[in-house]
Amino acid sequence: MYTSKINIKIRDTILDPQGKAVEHSLKSLGFNSVTDTRIGKYIELKIDTLSEEDAKKITEETCRKLLANPVMEDYEFVVSKDGEGK
Repeated sequence: MYTSKINIKIRDTILDPQGKAVEHSLKSLGFNSVTDTRIGKYIELKIDTLSEEDAKKITEETCRKLLANPVMEDYEFVVSKDGEGK
């Protein structure tokens, strides 16, 4: 069993209205040193396969086909065997 930890973010060239709303709210709370805010997604997948290579392939395919919009978003992920790195 493997766990994929996926971070998806809107590309820097794409306007992020949700990030701007959070940024304005932070400034209204006195956090004036915040100069840019981007909102993304964090997803974890549990993958029941025998090899890390297969888990990486599955993760890549799920990102390309469903989880990330390739026109607007970039993604990165880390795959680890369950029980490692705890």
